[in-house]
Amino acid sequence: MIVDLLVIGGGVNGAGVARDAVGRGLSVVMCEKGDLAEGTSSRSGKLVHGGLRYLEYYEFRLVREALIEREVLLRAAPHIIWPMRFVLPHSPQDRPAWLVRLGLFLYDHLGGRKLLPPTRTLDLRRDPEGAPIKDAYTKAFEYSDCWVDDARLVALNALDAKARGAQILTRVACVSARVENGHWRAELEDQRDGARRVVEARAIVNASGPWVNDVIGRVLGANSRRSVRLVKGSHIITPKFWEGPHAYLVQNHDKRVIFINPYEGDKALIGTTDIPFSGRAEEVAADESEIAYLLAAVNRYFKRELKREDVLESFSGVRPLFDDGKGNPSAVTRDYVFDLDDSRGAPALNVFGGKITTFRKLAEHALDRLKPYFPAMKPAWTASAALPGGDIANADFATFLAGFKARHRWMPARLAAHYGRLYGTRAQRVVGAAASLADLGRAFGPDFYEAEARYLQAEEWAETADDILWRRTKHGLDMSEAERAAFAQWMAP
Repeated sequence: MIVDLLVIGGGVNGAGVARDAVGRGLSVVMCEKGDLAEGTSSRSGKLVHGGLRYLEYYEFRLVREALIEREVLLRAAPHIIWPMRFVLPHSPQDRPAWLVRLGLFLYDHLGGRKLLPPTRTLDLRRDPEGAPIKDAYTKAFEYSDCWVDDARLVALNALDAKARGAQILTRVACVSARVENGHWRAELEDQRDGARRVVEARAIVNASGPWVNDVIGRVLGANSRRSVRLVKGSHIITPKFWEGPHAYLVQNHDKRVIFINPYEGDKALIGTTDIPFSGRAEEVAADESEIAYLLAAVNRYFKRELKREDVLESFSGVRPLFDDGKGNPSAVTRDYVFDLDDSRGAPALNVFGGKITTFRKLAEHALDRLKPYFPAMKPAWTASAALPGGDIANADFATFLAGFKARHRWMPARLAAHYGRLYGTRAQRVVGAAASLADLGRAFGPDFYEAEARYLQAEEWAETADDILWRRTKHGLDMSEAERAAFAQWMAP
Protein backbone atom coordinates (compact mmCIF):
# COMPACT_ATOMS: atom_id res chain seq x y z
CA MET A 1 0.00 0.00 0.00
CA ILE A 2 1.25 3.48 -0.87
CA VAL A 3 0.25 6.42 1.32
CA ASP A 4 0.01 9.94 -0.01
CA LEU A 5 2.26 11.66 2.51
CA LEU A 6 5.07 10.77 4.90
CA VAL A 7 5.76 13.54 7.40
CA ILE A 8 9.15 13.41 9.10
CA GLY A 9 9.17 15.21 12.45
CA GLY A 10 6.72 15.31 15.34
CA GLY A 11 7.09 18.89 16.45
CA VAL A 12 4.44 21.54 15.98
CA ASN A 13 5.06 21.93 12.25
CA GLY A 14 5.07 18.22 11.50
CA ALA A 15 1.97 17.54 13.59
CA GLY A 16 0.26 20.56 12.02
CA VAL A 17 1.04 19.34 8.49
CA ALA A 18 -0.16 15.81 9.31
CA ARG A 19 -3.43 17.13 10.72
CA ASP A 20 -4.10 19.48 7.81
CA ALA A 21 -3.20 16.85 5.19
CA VAL A 22 -5.39 14.07 6.55
CA GLY A 23 -8.26 16.54 6.85
CA ARG A 24 -7.86 17.34 3.15
CA GLY A 25 -8.34 13.69 2.26
CA LEU A 26 -4.72 12.52 2.03
CA SER A 27 -3.49 9.31 3.62
CA VAL A 28 -0.74 10.25 6.07
CA VAL A 29 2.02 8.66 8.13
CA MET A 30 3.96 10.88 10.56
CA CYS A 31 7.14 9.58 12.20
CA GLU A 32 9.08 11.16 15.05
CA LYS A 33 12.42 9.76 16.25
CA GLY A 34 11.67 10.66 19.87
CA ASP A 35 8.59 11.81 21.73
CA LEU A 36 6.14 14.37 20.38
CA ALA A 37 7.50 17.89 20.95
CA GLU A 38 10.66 16.50 22.52
CA GLY A 39 12.81 19.08 20.76
CA THR A 40 12.19 22.77 20.09
CA SER A 41 8.40 22.60 20.33
CA SER A 42 8.40 21.99 24.10
CA ARG A 43 11.15 24.50 24.83
CA SER A 44 9.66 27.73 23.54
CA GLY A 45 8.67 30.87 25.42
CA LYS A 46 5.12 29.44 25.38
CA LEU A 47 3.55 32.43 23.68
CA VAL A 48 1.18 32.83 20.76
CA HIS A 49 2.24 36.31 19.72
CA GLY A 50 2.81 38.53 16.75
CA GLY A 51 6.41 39.23 17.64
CA LEU A 52 6.50 42.88 18.62
CA ARG A 53 10.26 43.21 18.15
CA TYR A 54 10.10 41.78 14.60
CA LEU A 55 8.64 45.11 13.50
CA GLU A 56 12.11 46.60 14.00
CA TYR A 57 13.38 44.29 11.28
CA TYR A 58 10.50 45.19 8.92
CA GLU A 59 8.98 41.69 9.14
CA PHE A 60 5.52 43.13 8.50
CA ARG A 61 4.17 40.10 6.61
CA LEU A 62 5.23 37.71 9.35
CA VAL A 63 3.87 39.93 12.14
CA ARG A 64 0.54 40.40 10.37
CA GLU A 65 0.17 36.67 9.77
CA ALA A 66 1.11 35.89 13.38
CA LEU A 67 -1.33 38.47 14.77
CA ILE A 68 -4.17 36.98 12.70
CA GLU A 69 -3.19 33.46 13.77
CA ARG A 70 -3.18 34.56 17.42
CA GLU A 71 -6.96 34.89 17.41
CA VAL A 72 -7.54 31.86 15.15
CA LEU A 73 -5.66 29.67 17.64
CA LEU A 74 -7.33 31.30 20.64
CA ARG A 75 -10.70 30.20 19.26
CA ALA A 76 -9.43 26.73 18.36
CA ALA A 77 -7.93 25.84 21.74
CA PRO A 78 -9.13 28.17 24.53
CA HIS A 79 -8.19 25.57 27.15
CA ILE A 80 -4.45 25.66 26.39
CA ILE A 81 -4.30 29.18 24.89
CA TRP A 82 -5.52 32.25 26.76
CA PRO A 83 -5.07 36.04 26.65
CA MET A 84 -2.31 37.65 28.66
CA ARG A 85 -1.49 41.31 29.24
CA PHE A 86 2.16 42.35 28.98
CA VAL A 87 3.57 45.36 30.81
CA LEU A 88 6.52 47.00 29.06
CA PRO A 89 8.31 49.48 31.36
CA HIS A 90 9.85 52.28 29.35
CA SER A 91 13.60 52.72 29.68
CA PRO A 92 14.82 56.11 28.39
CA GLN A 93 18.27 54.57 27.81
CA ASP A 94 16.92 52.19 25.18
CA ARG A 95 14.22 52.62 22.53
CA PRO A 96 12.51 56.05 22.66
CA ALA A 97 8.91 56.11 23.92
CA TRP A 98 7.53 57.34 20.59
CA LEU A 99 9.09 54.39 18.78
CA VAL A 100 7.68 51.87 21.25
CA ARG A 101 4.24 53.48 21.04
CA LEU A 102 4.37 53.48 17.23
CA GLY A 103 5.26 49.79 17.25
CA LEU A 104 2.37 49.04 19.60
CA PHE A 105 -0.02 51.05 17.41
CA LEU A 106 0.97 48.88 14.44
CA TYR A 107 0.71 45.79 16.63
CA ASP A 108 -2.86 46.72 17.58
CA HIS A 109 -3.98 47.35 13.99
CA LEU A 110 -1.86 45.23 11.66
CA GLY A 111 -3.70 41.96 12.27
CA GLY A 112 -7.32 43.01 12.59
CA ARG A 113 -7.49 42.46 16.35
CA LYS A 114 -11.04 41.55 17.49
CA LEU A 115 -10.89 39.52 20.70
CA LEU A 116 -8.03 41.12 22.63
CA PRO A 117 -8.00 44.53 24.34
CA PRO A 118 -5.80 47.30 22.90
CA THR A 119 -2.63 48.91 24.22
CA ARG A 120 -2.82 51.41 27.08
CA THR A 121 -0.29 53.61 28.82
CA LEU A 122 0.46 53.06 32.51
CA ASP A 123 1.75 55.38 35.21
CA LEU A 124 3.99 53.07 37.21
CA ARG A 125 3.89 55.47 40.17
CA ARG A 126 0.12 54.99 40.45
CA ASP A 127 -1.01 51.83 38.65
CA PRO A 128 -0.67 48.54 40.58
CA GLU A 129 1.41 47.00 37.80
CA GLY A 130 4.19 49.36 38.85
CA ALA A 131 4.43 48.04 42.42
CA PRO A 132 7.35 45.63 41.82
CA ILE A 133 9.19 47.95 39.41
CA LYS A 134 12.07 50.17 40.55
CA ASP A 135 11.19 53.82 41.11
CA ALA A 136 13.47 54.94 38.27
CA TYR A 137 10.88 53.66 35.79
CA THR A 138 7.72 55.74 35.80
CA LYS A 139 6.00 54.94 32.52
CA ALA A 140 4.94 51.70 30.85
CA PHE A 141 2.83 50.38 28.02
CA GLU A 142 0.48 47.43 28.41
CA TYR A 143 -0.55 45.32 25.42
CA SER A 144 -2.10 41.93 24.65
CA ASP A 145 -0.78 38.60 23.44
CA CYS A 146 -1.58 34.98 24.34
CA TRP A 147 -0.11 32.18 26.39
CA VAL A 148 0.10 28.62 25.06
CA ASP A 149 1.04 25.24 26.45
CA ASP A 150 3.39 24.47 23.57
CA ALA A 151 3.90 20.73 24.04
CA ARG A 152 0.17 20.17 24.46
CA LEU A 153 -0.44 22.10 21.25
CA VAL A 154 1.66 19.50 19.46
CA ALA A 155 -0.12 16.61 21.18
CA LEU A 156 -3.53 18.00 20.26
CA ASN A 157 -2.59 18.32 16.60
CA ALA A 158 -1.34 14.74 16.64
CA LEU A 159 -4.53 13.57 18.38
CA ASP A 160 -6.70 15.25 15.77
CA ALA A 161 -4.60 13.85 12.94
CA LYS A 162 -4.95 10.35 14.39
CA ALA A 163 -8.70 10.77 14.88
CA ARG A 164 -9.02 11.68 11.19
CA GLY A 165 -7.05 8.64 10.04
CA ALA A 166 -3.34 9.49 10.16
CA GLN A 167 -0.79 7.03 11.53
CA ILE A 168 1.29 8.71 14.24
CA LEU A 169 4.54 6.84 14.92
CA THR A 170 6.55 8.09 17.88
CA ARG A 171 10.07 6.87 18.65
CA VAL A 172 10.35 5.80 15.02
CA ALA A 173 13.08 7.40 12.90
CA CYS A 174 13.20 7.67 9.15
CA VAL A 175 16.69 6.33 8.38
CA SER A 176 16.61 6.37 4.59
CA ALA A 177 14.34 7.29 1.71
CA ARG A 178 14.82 6.77 -2.00
CA VAL A 179 12.60 7.25 -5.05
CA GLU A 180 11.55 4.02 -6.76
CA ASN A 181 8.93 3.75 -9.49
CA GLY A 182 7.83 7.36 -9.05
CA HIS A 183 7.28 7.33 -5.29
CA TRP A 184 9.30 7.39 -2.10
CA ARG A 185 10.36 4.16 -0.44
CA ALA A 186 11.27 5.10 3.14
CA GLU A 187 12.83 2.83 5.75
CA LEU A 188 11.72 3.50 9.31
CA GLU A 189 13.48 2.22 12.42
CA ASP A 190 11.78 1.75 15.78
CA GLN A 191 14.08 3.34 18.37
CA ARG A 192 12.84 1.00 21.09
CA ASP A 193 13.80 -2.35 19.56
CA GLY A 194 15.53 -1.59 16.26
CA ALA A 195 12.74 -3.15 14.20
CA ARG A 196 12.49 -1.77 10.68
CA ARG A 197 9.56 -1.27 8.35
CA VAL A 198 9.08 0.27 4.93
CA VAL A 199 6.61 3.03 4.11
CA GLU A 200 5.92 3.93 0.49
CA ALA A 201 4.69 7.48 -0.03
CA ARG A 202 3.86 9.71 -2.97
CA ALA A 203 5.39 12.73 -1.21
CA ILE A 204 7.51 13.56 1.84
CA VAL A 205 7.38 16.61 4.09
CA ASN A 206 10.58 17.09 6.03
CA ALA A 207 9.52 19.06 9.13
CA SER A 208 12.38 17.94 11.33
CA GLY A 209 13.29 21.37 12.67
CA PRO A 210 16.95 21.60 13.72
CA TRP A 211 17.61 18.32 11.88
CA VAL A 212 16.16 19.45 8.53
CA ASN A 213 19.53 19.61 6.72
CA ASP A 214 20.61 16.31 8.25
CA VAL A 215 17.46 14.65 6.94
CA ILE A 216 17.96 16.18 3.49
CA GLY A 217 21.52 14.89 3.24
CA ARG A 218 21.68 11.70 5.30
CA VAL A 219 18.12 10.39 4.85
CA LEU A 220 16.95 11.75 1.50
CA GLY A 221 20.38 11.72 -0.12
CA ALA A 222 19.92 15.18 -1.58
CA ASN A 223 21.24 18.72 -1.33
CA SER A 224 19.46 22.00 -0.71
CA ARG A 225 20.42 25.54 -1.56
CA ARG A 226 18.80 26.56 1.72
CA SER A 227 19.91 25.85 5.26
CA VAL A 228 18.91 26.50 8.85
CA ARG A 229 20.79 28.60 11.30
CA LEU A 230 20.66 27.12 14.77
CA VAL A 231 20.10 29.64 17.56
CA LYS A 232 19.91 28.60 21.20
CA GLY A 233 17.26 30.14 23.40
CA SER A 234 17.33 29.48 27.14
CA HIS A 235 14.77 30.11 29.88
CA ILE A 236 14.82 30.00 33.65
CA ILE A 237 12.00 29.27 36.08
CA THR A 238 11.84 31.07 39.44
CA PRO A 239 9.20 31.66 42.10
CA LYS A 240 6.72 34.34 40.96
CA PHE A 241 7.66 37.69 42.52
CA TRP A 242 4.73 39.98 41.71
CA GLU A 243 0.98 40.06 42.22
CA GLY A 244 -1.50 39.73 39.38
CA PRO A 245 -1.98 37.63 36.22
CA HIS A 246 -0.08 40.00 33.91
CA ALA A 247 3.40 39.44 32.46
CA TYR A 248 6.28 41.83 31.96
CA LEU A 249 8.47 42.52 28.94
CA VAL A 250 11.72 44.40 29.59
CA GLN A 251 14.28 45.87 27.23
CA ASN A 252 17.90 44.98 27.81
CA HIS A 253 20.97 47.08 27.01
CA ASP A 254 21.76 44.88 23.99
CA LYS A 255 18.33 45.70 22.45
CA ARG A 256 16.98 42.24 23.21
CA VAL A 257 13.69 41.96 25.07
CA ILE A 258 13.13 39.54 27.95
CA PHE A 259 9.73 38.06 28.81
CA ILE A 260 8.85 37.56 32.48
CA ASN A 261 5.66 35.52 32.49
CA PRO A 262 3.51 33.93 35.20
CA TYR A 263 3.96 30.18 34.95
CA GLU A 264 2.07 27.27 36.46
CA GLY A 265 0.39 29.46 39.07
CA ASP A 266 3.13 30.39 41.52
CA LYS A 267 6.19 30.49 39.26
CA ALA A 268 7.77 32.79 36.68
CA LEU A 269 9.15 31.83 33.28
CA ILE A 270 11.94 34.17 32.17
CA GLY A 271 13.59 34.22 28.75
CA THR A 272 15.00 34.11 26.28
CA THR A 273 18.58 34.30 25.10
CA ASP A 274 19.69 34.29 21.46
CA ILE A 275 23.03 32.55 20.95
CA PRO A 276 24.45 30.87 17.84
CA PHE A 277 24.56 27.12 18.37
CA SER A 278 26.72 24.54 16.60
CA GLY A 279 26.46 21.44 18.78
CA ARG A 280 24.08 18.50 18.76
CA ALA A 281 20.54 19.77 19.19
CA GLU A 282 19.77 16.79 21.44
CA GLU A 283 22.36 18.02 23.97
CA VAL A 284 21.37 21.67 24.26
CA ALA A 285 21.25 23.12 27.79
CA ALA A 286 21.28 26.54 29.43
CA ASP A 287 24.73 27.51 30.63
CA GLU A 288 25.63 29.66 33.61
CA SER A 289 26.40 32.74 31.51
CA GLU A 290 22.87 32.66 30.06
CA ILE A 291 21.32 32.26 33.50
CA ALA A 292 23.37 35.22 34.76
CA TYR A 293 22.29 37.27 31.71
CA LEU A 294 18.60 36.65 32.36
CA LEU A 295 18.89 37.38 36.07
CA ALA A 296 20.72 40.64 35.34
CA ALA A 297 18.02 41.72 32.87
CA VAL A 298 15.30 41.16 35.48
CA ASN A 299 17.25 42.81 38.28
CA ARG A 300 17.72 45.94 36.20
CA TYR A 301 13.98 46.63 36.49
CA PHE A 302 12.60 44.95 39.59
CA LYS A 303 12.91 45.92 43.23
CA ARG A 304 13.27 42.35 44.39
CA GLU A 305 16.67 41.09 43.28
CA LEU A 306 16.73 37.54 42.01
CA LYS A 307 19.74 35.40 42.91
CA ARG A 308 21.13 32.24 41.38
CA GLU A 309 19.54 30.14 44.13
CA ASP A 310 16.10 31.44 43.07
CA VAL A 311 16.37 29.50 39.80
CA LEU A 312 14.25 26.37 40.23
CA GLU A 313 14.78 24.96 36.75
CA SER A 314 16.20 25.97 33.39
CA PHE A 315 15.69 24.68 29.87
CA SER A 316 17.04 25.45 26.46
CA GLY A 317 15.85 24.89 22.92
CA VAL A 318 17.41 25.16 19.49
CA ARG A 319 15.48 27.35 17.09
CA PRO A 320 15.87 26.15 13.49
CA LEU A 321 15.78 29.57 11.83
CA PHE A 322 16.01 29.98 8.09
CA ASP A 323 19.52 31.25 7.38
CA ASP A 324 18.99 34.61 5.69
CA GLY A 325 22.59 35.71 6.13
CA LYS A 326 21.98 38.18 8.96
CA GLY A 327 24.92 38.41 11.37
CA ASN A 328 22.96 39.16 14.54
CA PRO A 329 21.05 36.08 15.77
CA SER A 330 18.22 38.34 16.97
CA ALA A 331 17.87 39.75 13.46
CA VAL A 332 17.59 36.37 11.73
CA THR A 333 14.10 36.02 10.30
CA ARG A 334 11.51 33.98 12.20
CA ASP A 335 9.62 33.49 8.95
CA TYR A 336 9.42 30.11 7.24
CA VAL A 337 10.65 29.06 3.82
CA PHE A 338 9.95 25.92 1.76
CA ASP A 339 12.29 24.05 -0.54
CA LEU A 340 10.36 21.78 -2.90
CA ASP A 341 12.48 19.18 -4.70
CA ASP A 342 10.85 16.89 -7.24
CA SER A 343 13.93 16.36 -9.38
CA ARG A 344 13.90 12.60 -8.79
CA GLY A 345 10.28 12.08 -9.76
CA ALA A 346 8.56 12.38 -6.38
CA PRO A 347 8.24 15.56 -4.33
CA ALA A 348 10.01 16.26 -1.05
CA LEU A 349 9.04 19.48 0.70
CA ASN A 350 11.63 20.69 3.20
CA VAL A 351 10.52 23.18 5.85
CA PHE A 352 12.97 25.81 7.09
CA GLY A 353 12.28 28.11 10.02
CA GLY A 354 8.91 29.08 11.43
CA LYS A 355 7.57 29.88 14.86
CA ILE A 356 4.96 28.23 17.01
CA THR A 357 2.37 30.96 16.40
CA THR A 358 2.35 30.42 12.64
CA PHE A 359 2.46 26.61 12.57
CA ARG A 360 -1.13 26.30 11.29
CA LYS A 361 -0.56 28.74 8.45
CA LEU A 362 2.76 27.08 7.65
CA ALA A 363 0.97 23.75 7.35
CA GLU A 364 -1.70 25.31 5.14
CA HIS A 365 0.91 26.82 2.84
CA ALA A 366 2.87 23.55 2.76
CA LEU A 367 -0.19 21.63 1.57
CA ASP A 368 -0.91 24.33 -1.00
CA ARG A 369 2.60 23.81 -2.38
CA LEU A 370 1.87 20.08 -2.75
CA LYS A 371 -1.54 20.55 -4.37
CA PRO A 372 -0.24 20.13 -7.96
CA TYR A 373 0.74 16.56 -7.02
CA PHE A 374 -2.64 15.84 -5.41
CA PRO A 375 -5.23 17.55 -7.64
CA ALA A 376 -8.12 15.94 -5.74
CA MET A 377 -6.94 17.40 -2.44
CA LYS A 378 -9.71 19.12 -0.51
CA PRO A 379 -9.42 22.84 0.35
CA ALA A 380 -7.88 24.30 3.51
CA TRP A 381 -10.09 23.70 6.56
CA THR A 382 -8.22 24.25 9.84
CA ALA A 383 -8.94 27.98 10.25
CA SER A 384 -12.36 27.28 11.74
CA ALA A 385 -11.79 23.87 13.34
CA ALA A 386 -11.31 23.37 17.07
CA LEU A 387 -8.43 21.29 18.35
CA PRO A 388 -9.29 18.31 20.60
CA GLY A 389 -10.79 19.59 23.84
CA GLY A 390 -11.18 23.08 22.40
CA ASP A 391 -14.79 22.72 21.28
CA ILE A 392 -15.90 25.08 24.06
CA ALA A 393 -18.97 27.19 23.32
CA ASN A 394 -17.95 30.72 22.31
CA ALA A 395 -14.40 29.87 23.44
CA ASP A 396 -15.63 30.76 26.95
CA PHE A 397 -13.30 28.71 29.13
CA ALA A 398 -14.50 30.20 32.42
CA THR A 399 -18.08 29.04 31.83
CA PHE A 400 -16.89 25.62 30.69
CA LEU A 401 -14.74 25.22 33.81
CA ALA A 402 -17.58 26.27 36.08
CA GLY A 403 -19.74 23.56 34.53
CA PHE A 404 -17.00 20.95 34.91
CA LYS A 405 -16.58 21.83 38.59
CA ALA A 406 -20.34 21.64 39.13
CA ARG A 407 -20.40 18.10 37.70
CA HIS A 408 -17.54 17.03 39.98
CA ARG A 409 -18.21 18.73 43.32
CA TRP A 410 -16.01 16.18 45.08
CA MET A 411 -12.98 17.40 43.15
CA PRO A 412 -10.74 20.15 44.63
CA ALA A 413 -10.97 23.36 42.59
CA ARG A 414 -7.27 23.34 41.74
CA LEU A 415 -7.45 19.79 40.38
CA ALA A 416 -10.56 20.60 38.35
CA ALA A 417 -8.79 23.63 36.88
CA HIS A 418 -5.78 21.46 36.01
CA TYR A 419 -7.92 18.93 34.14
CA GLY A 420 -9.91 21.69 32.46
CA ARG A 421 -6.82 23.57 31.30
CA LEU A 422 -4.94 20.58 29.91
CA TYR A 423 -7.79 18.56 28.44
CA GLY A 424 -10.73 20.92 27.90
CA THR A 425 -13.85 19.02 26.88
CA ARG A 426 -11.83 15.80 26.91
CA ALA A 427 -11.29 16.11 30.68
CA GLN A 428 -14.09 13.64 31.36
CA ARG A 429 -12.02 11.00 29.56
CA VAL A 430 -9.33 11.47 32.20
CA VAL A 431 -11.73 11.35 35.13
CA GLY A 432 -13.80 8.48 33.77
CA ALA A 433 -16.33 7.14 36.27
CA ALA A 434 -14.41 8.46 39.30
CA ALA A 435 -16.62 9.89 42.07
CA SER A 436 -13.88 10.57 44.62
CA LEU A 437 -10.15 11.25 44.80
CA ALA A 438 -9.62 7.63 45.79
CA ASP A 439 -11.22 6.57 42.50
CA LEU A 440 -8.46 8.44 40.62
CA GLY A 441 -5.91 5.95 41.93
CA ARG A 442 -2.46 6.47 43.32
CA ALA A 443 -1.35 10.04 44.05
CA PHE A 444 2.13 10.65 42.63
CA GLY A 445 2.36 14.33 43.56
CA PRO A 446 0.26 17.50 43.89
CA ASP A 447 -2.81 17.23 41.61
CA PHE A 448 -1.30 14.18 39.91
CA TYR A 449 -3.18 10.89 40.07
CA GLU A 450 -2.87 7.54 38.38
CA ALA A 451 -5.96 8.11 36.24
CA GLU A 452 -4.25 10.95 34.39
CA ALA A 453 -1.06 8.97 33.82
CA ARG A 454 -3.02 6.01 32.44
CA TYR A 455 -5.01 8.30 30.15
CA LEU A 456 -1.80 9.80 28.76
CA GLN A 457 -0.33 6.36 28.17
CA ALA A 458 -3.46 5.12 26.43
CA GLU A 459 -4.39 8.21 24.41
CA GLU A 460 -1.37 10.48 23.95
CA TRP A 461 1.67 8.28 23.19
CA ALA A 462 3.30 8.82 26.62
CA GLU A 463 5.87 6.10 27.30
CA THR A 464 8.36 7.54 29.79
CA ALA A 465 8.19 9.56 32.97
CA ASP A 466 9.61 12.61 31.17
CA ASP A 467 6.90 12.38 28.50
CA ILE A 468 4.32 12.96 31.22
CA LEU A 469 6.13 15.08 33.82
CA TRP A 470 7.60 17.67 31.43
CA ARG A 471 5.72 17.54 28.11
CA ARG A 472 2.13 16.30 28.45
CA THR A 473 1.97 18.06 31.82
CA LYS A 474 4.28 20.14 34.00
CA HIS A 475 3.77 18.03 37.12
CA GLY A 476 7.52 17.63 37.45
CA LEU A 477 7.84 21.25 38.61
CA ASP A 478 5.73 20.57 41.71
CA MET A 479 7.13 17.19 42.67
CA SER A 480 10.09 16.37 44.88
CA GLU A 481 13.02 14.41 43.53
CA ALA A 482 11.79 11.37 45.45
CA GLU A 483 8.30 11.71 44.00
CA ARG A 484 9.67 11.97 40.46
CA ALA A 485 11.83 8.89 41.03
CA ALA A 486 8.86 6.94 42.38
CA PHE A 487 6.78 7.86 39.35
CA ALA A 488 9.60 6.89 36.99
CA GLN A 489 9.73 3.51 38.71
CA TRP A 490 5.95 3.14 38.25
CA MET A 491 6.30 4.00 34.56
CA ALA A 492 9.20 1.62 33.97
CA PRO A 493 8.27 -1.46 31.90
